[in-house]
Amino acid sequence: MRALVLGGNGFIGSHLTDALLAAGHKVRVFDRGPELYRAPLRNVDYRFADFGDFSALAEALQDIDIIYHLISTTVPSTSNLDPVGDIQGNLVNTVKLLQLMVSKNIVRIVYLSSGGTVYGVPDVSPIPETHALNPICSYGVTKVAIENYLYMYQSLHQIKPAILRPSNPYGERQGHAGVQGIVGTFLNKTKSGERIEIWGDGSVIRDFICVTDLAELGVKVGQSDFCGVLNVGSGSGCSIHDLVDALAVVTGNEIEPQFLPGRAYDVPEIVLDISKANREMAWQPRIQLQAGLRRTWQWLNTV
Repeated sequence: MRALVLGGNGFIGSHLTDALLAAGHKVRVFDRGPELYRAPLRNVDYRFADFGDFSALAEALQDIDIIYHLISTTVPSTSNLDPVGDIQGNLVNTVKLLQLMVSKNIVRIVYLSSGGTVYGVPDVSPIPETHALNPICSYGVTKVAIENYLYMYQSLHQIKPAILRPSNPYGERQGHAGVQGIVGTFLNKTKSGERIEIWGDGSVIRDFICVTDLAELGVKVGQSDFCGVLNVGSGSGCSIHDLVDALAVVTGNEIEPQFLPGRAYDVPEIVLDISKANREMAWQPRIQLQAGLRRTWQWLNTV
């Protein structure tokens, strides 16, 4: 399988690249720049350009069997600041990607959506893939729109889309500047002796998934004929209070967070129902939260 990983030098993309290579596949990476935390891999074909550079993207699509689309120019906490930029950078560029796929007769795409934002405030927990999509931030609205375009191109042009909706990925090589994930941010602040800040009272519940488990499912889905949507999470929730307690155990530090006013776009609870992924792909997350946090902490102390 000849795979193109869009965003392959990012946090999730780098782990997906590792998993694809380990499974014996050929990998081409399309990204704006090299990885932050390690040197280029010798057996990867790197192409550097912006997502909106369609000449470069068209060249990167040459002789490709499957596309993994992991690029996002925004994160939930920044998307509402510039919804127009969110639409242009993500939705418009993805539709142009789909047009390129049609012109080059590429039918297989695996898209990384969001299990943390597309559902909005859920009616049930854990949340199944059939739950209504009611996002409350631009990031989630754009993800839903892209999903719908994938279905449209499936109907009109016979592309074969698989959509993964991950919860909250964490692990080695995650950015820790405060926008890419709470685990990386909290661990980095603990390492540097800074005080952790929690939006709200710490009762918000999230579903944390180790990035290597997410990457493993990505490979399994790409190797299959599955089309449709799969949640990707741990299947269980952890409050931010409990996460801080777990981090204190892993790091050996006493952590006293500072509590800030809650944010309007923070959904009170997100826990994903992952039974469909288990049923369709025989997949189950293998890394428990405590073990994954310990591994992430050990990596962070090497950089």
